[in-house]
Order: sequence, then structure tokens, then C-alpha cells
Amino acid sequence: MQAFAYQSPQSLADAARLAGAAGAKLLAGGQSFLPSMKLGLAAPDALVDLAAVPGLRDITVADGRVTIGAMVTHATVAASADVQRAIPALADLASRIGDRQVRNRGTIGGSLANNDPAACYPAAVLGLGATVHTNQRSIAADDFFKGLYETALAEGEVISAVSFPVPQAAGWQKFKQPASRFSLVGVFVSKGPAGVRVAVTGAAACVFRAKALEDRLSAQWSANALAGASVSAAGLNTDLHGSAAYRAALIPVLAARAVG
Repeated sequence: MQAFAYQSPQSLADAARLAGAAGAKLLAGGQSFLPSMKLGLAAPDALVDLAAVPGLRDITVADGRVTIGAMVTHATVAASADVQRAIPALADLASRIGDRQVRNRGTIGGSLANNDPAACYPAAVLGLGATVHTNQRSIAADDFFKGLYETALAEGEVISAVSFPVPQAAGWQKFKQPASRFSLVGVFVSKGPAGVRVAVTGAAACVFRAKALEDRLSAQWSANALAGASVSAAGLNTDLHGSAAYRAALIPVLAARAVG
């Protein structure tokens, strides 16, 4: 691992300023980025650690929305009584990310900024129609995820929080890779202020919405509505864990289980 500068800003504005410098990278929980550095896949000139930035570790519920600070860990989301009451499927999702170490160090903001194609949180954000808030603007979930490890974030833009509308119903199911616990396929479904949404992670280069399944559930919110449903395998991943056809077959099955 090469030498790098370590910076610990004390405000969101300072973090954004430092992150905008050439060769600088933000550090949240570090559960994805630090292993990349150890493997030589990332070699930043400076790490900008968000740990000391105030106001990024709060969870609030107000006006029909759950707002979670960017530095809130997966374990904290999973254990939050407020999240469990308002959006139990979101607490369930957080409780099944990675292993205990990952859950106690990894953060929601770091996960979203990284946008791993098999990460769990992107499915919840897209599946609930959440809004990602940064130091510059608010970005709707449908506009945030752009592609493989790619988001709408600009250089120097820092996620501060994510706000989720409280749904009438929601559910999460994933078929995990047993060693990494990443999703081979994960499906988050919801019915609420953002309409009926079905978001899929792990199956393609980026999280996406399964519109054909949304149409069926809009007509009838029940697992039976997805009987016989299919999803095209075009554009889905094929790797040593499963073919595109296998992943396509899993999506409606998991969606039906998520509806319950």
C-alpha cells in the first residue's frame, strides 16, 4: 500500500473541499475501499475521513419519512426501534448485510456512494423511492444510480443523509453468495407514496426496477399476482455463481416472497 495523506475534516463543508482535490477519496466505513487499497486497486493521494463530521449519525422519523445520516452503520439501522417501527423491511435488510464486522463498520452513505452491483442498500433506496441528500442538492433514487460503481455524485459532492418515505407495505428477500453474503439476486418491493416499486440488485451491472413486476403488483398487491411472471435475462450477469437465465428466474420468485 502506497503512502497517502490522512485528513479528518470537522465539518461537511471542509470534507467537500478536501474531497474535491485531485487524488483525494472519501472514507466512510471503509469496508469496500480499504480492501481495494490493500489489493492495489485504489491508490489515493489522500483519504478524507468523515468520522469526525458532525450530524451524519442521526436517525429521525418525521412527516412520514425516515431520514438516516450518511455515517449511520448497518448495525445501527438494524437495531433502531424507529426504523423497525416505520420500515421493518429496511431494518431487516440492514441486519443481513455482510457479517458482524461489516455491519458495525459499514455505513449507508459509503454503500450508496460505492454502488457495488450486488450491494443491498441500493435496492432499498430505489425500491422505496428514497432521496439522497448531499452537501449540494437532493437526488431522487431514480436519478442516483447510473451504472457499474457509478452514481450521480460529482467531484467534491458528499452524501449527508438518505430520506425514505414510509410505505404502506414493503419487503426484502435476497439469495446470497454464502461466503461474501452479497446478493446473487436481491429484491426489495414496496407500496406507498412512491407507488409500487420493485428494485433488483445483484442481477445486473447496477440496481434496477423491474417494471413488469411493478405493473402486476399495482393491479393486485399479493404474491399470487406474480404467479407465472417472468423477467428477461437480457443484460443480466453471468458468472461462476449463476447464469443470466438463472438470475432472471430468481427475480419473480424473490419478489413474490418479499410481498409475502
